[in-house]
Amino acid sequence: MPSGLVALFDDISVIARAAAASVDDVGVAAAKAGSKAAGVVIDDAAVTPSYVTGLSPARELPIIGKIAVGSLVNKLLILLPGALLLSEFLPAAIIWLLMLGGAYLCHEGAEKVMEKLGAERHGETLEDEITDPVAFEKERVSGAIRTDLILSAEIMAITLNDVAAETLLTRAGVLAVVGVAITILVYGAVGLIVKMDDVGLHLAKKTSAAAKATGRMLLHAMPVLLTLLAGVGTVAMLWVGGGIVLHGLHEVGLHGPSDWAHNVQHAIEHGTGALGGVLGWLSYAALSALFGLMLGAVIALVLHKVLKLGAH
Repeated sequence: MPSGLVALFDDISVIARAAAASVDDVGVAAAKAGSKAAGVVIDDAAVTPSYVTGLSPARELPIIGKIAVGSLVNKLLILLPGALLLSEFLPAAIIWLLMLGGAYLCHEGAEKVMEKLGAERHGETLEDEITDPVAFEKERVSGAIRTDLILSAEIMAITLNDVAAETLLTRAGVLAVVGVAITILVYGAVGLIVKMDDVGLHLAKKTSAAAKATGRMLLHAMPVLLTLLAGVGTVAMLWVGGGIVLHGLHEVGLHGPSDWAHNVQHAIEHGTGALGGVLGWLSYAALSALFGLMLGAVIALVLHKVLKLGAH
């Protein structure tokens, strides 16, 4: 009996160690894969605050909550099962889906740059008069969740591509961890951003000079922060989208563009001494963004000038 009990405990300890190792593998892989999706995450955080623009401050957090729940549904109930099935039965398609998503990011980023330079605006605007607040809120939430589905698909595809060699269970765990963590990160940050002006207004009404000064600073900082986020989001889309397409072209046999960008990176790394690593990385990111801008501009011109899509 004692020997049987000892054997049972030994088996339990082996299982526990295996489970702990599996959880550790998931954590390490999730951190690595999630970091590669950073550009899409930045864009997601930059885009989302626009969906509560023009609505009652009392509805801002509830709306963000609804979008966050929709984002979790997108990631865990739609994209995660689809990604696992794809990785099991058609893994060769992953790189093409990544490039398609990268091209979408390039198009979105280039279109924003073109609009800033005076080109015609396309898609929905946020300046329309609100006649039915309930219907408008429902439409705004639905639109945000649709946009999130596209961005989330790109995040999950980047993550899946990075853990393609792992077991099915590890892949599922990594996708779930990255999906939940990024959703909490993005929508938690968005919640703080959209309430910054309310906090500033509250502090500005206090009697304390320090509180008043902090409140005024927050109120003045809010427009600057939103503008900065929009700019960073655009650059991130071009950099990540361009990098994904460059890498994908290399993977499918078209090595020229990627090799040229990497040659420039290596030349800068070797020629700039101690700062070589940082400057080399920045040069490759800049070239990826430039490539993304050119590709996105071509896509936008084809869509809006040749196919006549999206024009008002």
